[in-house]
Amino acid sequence: MLLYITLALIGVFLLCVPLKVTSEYQICINKSTPVMTDEQRLYTVLMKDYDRNTRPVFNASHSVNVSVGITLTQIFDVDEKNQVITTNIWLDQEWIDEKLTWDPAQYNGLSVLRVPCKSLWLPDIVLYNSAEDYTQGFMEALAMVSSNGNVFWPPIVKLRSTCAIDITYFPFDDQICRMKVGSWAYDGFQVDVFNRSNSIDLSNFVSNGEWELIDVKAVRNVVKYQCCPESFPDVTFTLHISRRTLYYTYNVIIPCVMLSVLTLLGFWMRPDSGEKVTLGLTVLLAFSVFMLLIAENMPATSSFVPLIGIYLTTVMALTSMSVILAVVTSNINQRGFKETDLPSFFRGFVVFLSKIMCMKLAHIHTDNMDEVKLEQLRNGMRDNYTRHMKTTFSNDSGCNLIEYENGEHRAAGNANARFNPEDRNWELQEILNRLQILILKEEEKEKSDALAKRWMEASEVIDRFLFWVFVLGTFVSSIFLLMIYPTIKKVSVDS
Repeated sequence: MLLYITLALIGVFLLCVPLKVTSEYQICINKSTPVMTDEQRLYTVLMKDYDRNTRPVFNASHSVNVSVGITLTQIFDVDEKNQVITTNIWLDQEWIDEKLTWDPAQYNGLSVLRVPCKSLWLPDIVLYNSAEDYTQGFMEALAMVSSNGNVFWPPIVKLRSTCAIDITYFPFDDQICRMKVGSWAYDGFQVDVFNRSNSIDLSNFVSNGEWELIDVKAVRNVVKYQCCPESFPDVTFTLHISRRTLYYTYNVIIPCVMLSVLTLLGFWMRPDSGEKVTLGLTVLLAFSVFMLLIAENMPATSSFVPLIGIYLTTVMALTSMSVILAVVTSNINQRGFKETDLPSFFRGFVVFLSKIMCMKLAHIHTDNMDEVKLEQLRNGMRDNYTRHMKTTFSNDSGCNLIEYENGEHRAAGNANARFNPEDRNWELQEILNRLQILILKEEEKEKSDALAKRWMEASEVIDRFLFWVFVLGTFVSSIFLLMIYPTIKKVSVDS
C-alpha cells in the first residue's frame, strides 16, 4: 500500500515538472478547463438553448405582462402644417422572462446582468399613430436582467406622432397630443400591456421655447379591432401643451394694433387730401403681408380658422371700409364746388351728428331761414345803394345812368336819351357800372364760398363721426378677440 502511494506521488511530480525551465516560477495549468468570469459563466448558462423568437413563458396559456412607461426629455418640434409632434423620450419597458432566472449565490451574489437586447426576446411595442417609418427600429440598448427573471429595457427614441392640431385660438391655442403604444402582433392573451404609472416621468424634461407643458397622463385601453376577435391592450400617453404667446405678441399682434392706429389717424386728415386713400391702401397691404406670413405656418385646412386670422380679417375689413368712406367724404367735400346747396335731409343729419359729438357748426344751420333773411338784406342794401348813386349823379350833373341788368346795358332816365361819349360825366357813369358788376361778382363768390364751406363742414362732421365709430370698432374687436375670447377658451378647456 505504501508503495502505491509513493509511485503516485512520483507520477504527479513528474507531470508538474516541465522539461525546460524558462523562468524562476513554475505554474501548473490545467489546459482542459478554461478560466471564466462569473458574468461569462452566467451568460453562457442563460443563453444555452435560449430562443429569442418565442415568448419567454413555459406555459403557452400564460401571457407576458409588459409594463410600458415614458420618460419625456424634450418636445423637439410641433409641426402645425403637417400636424406632427416630435418628442425625445426614454421608452421604459419591463416584463418577466421565465427562462432568465438564476441563484445569485452561485455567482458570487451577481443579481443583475446586462445583456444585449438583440440576444433576448423583446416585445413588439410600436407607436400606433407614428408619422415615421418602422425600418430603423429602436436603439439597441442593453437590457437589465434580474435574477428573478425581470427584464428592464429603456431605449432612447425620437417619436414622430400624429397630432390633430386645432388652430382655432392661434396664437393662444392649447393642443392635446396623444401617443398610443402597444404590441402590434400579440393580442392581450399573449402579451398584455400595462402602464407603469398614471403619469409621465418629467425628471429630465427640458422646456421648449415655443410650447409650455401643462399636463401629462397615461391611460391603459383595451380595444378590439376588425381584423381579429381578440382584444389588444395599449397605453395612451397624453400631452397637454400650451403655446407661449410672447413671440407672436411682439411680432404679430403689436404691429397689427399699430397699423390699426394708423388707420384711425387717417380720419384726422383733411377730407380734401388725397393722402387719406393712400394711407388706407398702404395699411391694407401691410395687413395682407401679415396674413400671408401666418398662412404659411398654418395647415391648409377648412376645418379651423385661426383667431389671429379672424382678427386680421376684422381689421382689414375696417381698413377697407375706411378707404371706401374716405372716398365718400372726399366726394362730399368736392360737391361744394358744383354750387349746389345741402339737401334738407342731409342738412338735418349733419346737424344731428354735430350735436352728438358736441361740435359747433359755423356754416350749416337747421333751416335756411337765416340764409333767406341774409339774402333779402343784401338785395335791399344793393337797391338802396343803386338808388342813392342814381340820385346823386342826377342832381349833380343831370346825366343819365347806365345800369347793368342780367349782363346787358339798360339806359336809365329818359327813354329817348342817348349815350354821349363826350359827356364829362361818362367816366363816373362807367365807374359806377363797373362797381355794380364787381359787387354782383363778389356776392356770387361769397355765395359759392358759403356753399363750399357748408359741404366741407359736412364732410368734416361725417369724418369725425366715422373716426369715433372706427375707434369703437377697433377697440371692441381687439379686446374681445385678443383678451376675452382666449380666456373663454381656457375656461372651457379646464372644465
